[in-house]
Amino acid sequence: MSLLRNMSISSVLLGLFAIIGSGLVAVTYDNTAERIAANERAFLLRSLHELVTPDMHDNDMFKDVIQVTNKDFLGSKKPVNIYRARKDGKNVAVIINAVAPDGYNGDIALLIAIDTSGKLIGVRVAKHRETPGLGDAIEIQRSDWILGFTGKSLENPASKNWRVKRDGGVFDQFTGATITPRAVVKAVHKALQYFQKNSEMLFNSQVTGQPANE
Repeated sequence: MSLLRNMSISSVLLGLFAIIGSGLVAVTYDNTAERIAANERAFLLRSLHELVTPDMHDNDMFKDVIQVTNKDFLGSKKPVNIYRARKDGKNVAVIINAVAPDGYNGDIALLIAIDTSGKLIGVRVAKHRETPGLGDAIEIQRSDWILGFTGKSLENPASKNWRVKRDGGVFDQFTGATITPRAVVKAVHKALQYFQKNSEMLFNSQVTGQPANE
């Protein structure tokens, strides 16, 4: 009887520890998820304002957003966000949250700012899993490589030159890491092509709600 009683008590205690442990994990996850979401939103807002500075627009780009889907040109079968910048009621630029699906370690989320003439204001990496010390040179914090897109357009350079130098193009690659810059160059070029075909729709579409999660 004593053995059975001890086993029962042990079982109850183990059950209580499991319940408490699960509760602590859930609470920790909820708190961590909220902090992560807040940090990601703050990073996004900083990136938007790095590309289209506050003096260039007077609207709230984070709210003036639509979602579009075009896997062939924007790299994702899910909706991606298009942020619009305007000043005094006039269109200034869009920032396309496109995806380079063929990075070395998977998707590379990009913010691609294009003005009304189809010229790149700039590009930033929003999220990636590329190899530290190699592919992560696409980050503005790691190198100035990403700044090489500023001022480029579909005509500058010509379409055949929208490649890394190893493939006969004009964009630098990284020592020991060609796949990552190749994927980004391709994604930016496709986003420019998408903008050229859809610029009127991108600026004129009604706001479709809060930004979608990537």
